[in-house]
Amino acid sequence: MNLERIAVISDVHGNLGALEAVLADVADRGISRVINLGDDAGKGPRGSAVVDRLARVCEVDVRGNWDEFLPQIPDDGPEEMVWWRDELRADQRDRIAAKPLSHDLLLSGRRVRLFHASATSVHTRVHFHHTPEEFAGMFAATPLTGPGPEPTVVGYGDVHDAYLETADGRTLFNTGSVGNPLDEPTPAYVILEGVPDDPETGPFGIQHVRVPYDVEAELAVARDLGMPQYAEWEQELRTAVYRGRAVTAS
Repeated sequence: MNLERIAVISDVHGNLGALEAVLADVADRGISRVINLGDDAGKGPRGSAVVDRLARVCEVDVRGNWDEFLPQIPDDGPEEMVWWRDELRADQRDRIAAKPLSHDLLLSGRRVRLFHASATSVHTRVHFHHTPEEFAGMFAATPLTGPGPEPTVVGYGDVHDAYLETADGRTLFNTGSVGNPLDEPTPAYVILEGVPDDPETGPFGIQHVRVPYDVEAELAVARDLGMPQYAEWEQELRTAVYRGRAVTAS
């Protein structure tokens, strides 16, 4: 039986230090297949380096909401958005905007569908606390996913909150975020395990992995580059508390 493992990552957001730590962990586990679920740049200081790194290592790289709107930011847009846009080369902006929206694969008889935010749109958010209707909608065939059999497993990113839920024979998981985790301040990714391209039921696994990295070094890069919204970025990396929300003492 040819079991294979696939690393699924998402939401690097210009955090090269976190990405390199995760990719090192992936390599240490002997995993060679990497799928990325989008939002490569923006929020963090090294989007250009991240986009180039992902282009080299990813078997599949789907489009996120930041991938879609960041290249379209006008010159008179918000200062931080223009900074993150201009940190990317023109060819990189074209690349991330043209990424596919969804990807299907077959593992141990399960059709696995992967996209950034939802089956509706890269801009439609489905949180960890969601309705039964939102759960069902993640498995629907839509213009974003294209026609074809509905999946039994769906994985996505976007909300930066790693979790796994199974209901009525269907499994939904969120990868968490590599570069900007907002559930706990440790990068997360997912390992899928199964028999590739096999229509028969076989062993299948979904594992979340947390990988520490040097947060202080990444923050130092942002300071040295004079990145806008540094204080908000620092809060999120240190505490996993979303910008604009107060950090409460424990």
